[in-house]
Amino acid sequence: MSRRRQPNALEQRLEVRTDYDAMFESRFVRTRTGLAPMGGGADYHIRNETRYLKLIEMARDMERNDSIIGKTIERAAINVVQDGFTLCPETGDDALDRAIFDRWQDWATDREQCDVAGESCWHEMEQLAVHSMLRDGDIIGLGTADGPLQMIESHRVRNPGKTKADNRNIIIGVEVDDLHRRVRYHIRPESWDPQRSTQKMSSQAFDVRDSNGVRQVFHFYMPNRSSATRGLTALAPVFQIAGMFEDLNFAKLVQAQVVSCFALFRYQEASAPASDILPSVQSYGVQTTENQGDGTTRLIDDLAPGVELTGKPGERLEGFSPDVPNTNYFEHAKLLLSMIAVNLGMPYSMLMLDSSGNSWSAVRVDYDEARRGFKRIQQSLIERWHEPIYLWKLRHYAAEDPAMMQQMMRLGRRFFRHMWRPPTWPYVQPVDDATGQLLRVRNGLTSPRRLHGELSQDWEEIAA
Repeated sequence: MSRRRQPNALEQRLEVRTDYDAMFESRFVRTRTGLAPMGGGADYHIRNETRYLKLIEMARDMERNDSIIGKTIERAAINVVQDGFTLCPETGDDALDRAIFDRWQDWATDREQCDVAGESCWHEMEQLAVHSMLRDGDIIGLGTADGPLQMIESHRVRNPGKTKADNRNIIIGVEVDDLHRRVRYHIRPESWDPQRSTQKMSSQAFDVRDSNGVRQVFHFYMPNRSSATRGLTALAPVFQIAGMFEDLNFAKLVQAQVVSCFALFRYQEASAPASDILPSVQSYGVQTTENQGDGTTRLIDDLAPGVELTGKPGERLEGFSPDVPNTNYFEHAKLLLSMIAVNLGMPYSMLMLDSSGNSWSAVRVDYDEARRGFKRIQQSLIERWHEPIYLWKLRHYAAEDPAMMQQMMRLGRRFFRHMWRPPTWPYVQPVDDATGQLLRVRNGLTSPRRLHGELSQDWEEIAA
């Protein structure tokens, strides 16, 4: 046992009033660096813009080049968005609800109307928003005057090139007021030259709300602290694990290639004549000479799969094939992959599409827990992306259509009432799940309206 570090005078005074071992670094309590000296907000840890942007690029590189990360993020985003979210206007006027829904569908399914670049429909934007949030940490949407939406990747939200020394309210391109209310976003223009970046370009400021107070900049991220201004990649806690897994997997593949070349043990009787004993440098098969380029040569045995070797008289040849990878490797790899998967909200069986070795009940518990996490992302996507964009579009409809403007003036706040129905997942055991829900309704444990609410379905629509 090593001796415990002796506390200094300040720690001795504090130790009288505190008795948590976690307050003191020791052999068993990890020393953590980069902490705020006396406590700080979430933005303290992303105060270095260069490192924050590098973290985004590192996450993107992992998605491009690592064998598992890219498809893991894609699968998580697919589970959240699935076939898309359904808009349900609730103004109280059935004819108006249908008119708004039809107009929204016309905009959402037409790439030319929906995307300023004319490339993505609304459903594809939903998918891109979740995917970017998981990989980069956040994504920005800009409402344009003509009606389309412009998607802004997170690396373009940057501090202005000439930020005043006394302006401390700009956090990686997001300007806030004294109440931490977002005022404007500073965005660098994209350089479409692949040989250039946005490093030396000046930022353009976009007000979060227009002159009427309507939000026109939409920021989707998943904060884990109330003081967080920007999002953080979901891969941040597993950067080391993911990198080491790739290194380990590559090393095992190389090792397997090496041992796939056969090895031979040569056995000879001790009583064999000296003339029959092979020298240690002698090889089997035909040899070729290779020029090393520095004036020297080396001999290479022309060995290939299926070659037939003939030993000397009295010699016995025996092959050797080690167990690579060994059985412990698979358990260790599963542990590392599980750590990666849990940071993206899914179990190992969903990550690898492999539920072998698990009971049906265990798989169902894992999937139910994963879906709770996906539902949390769905709710955040509705609140931070779908709802503000829909309200912005309603204002556009009213500005373009006098009849719609008249309805907005007549109904007031009711004109903007609506709900978004998120996608759900199919039954794991259809017959058993449907039977259980039927028993709940029949025995008065829930109402039909609440039951269909759990399934993200509209009771009035089904009852009709």
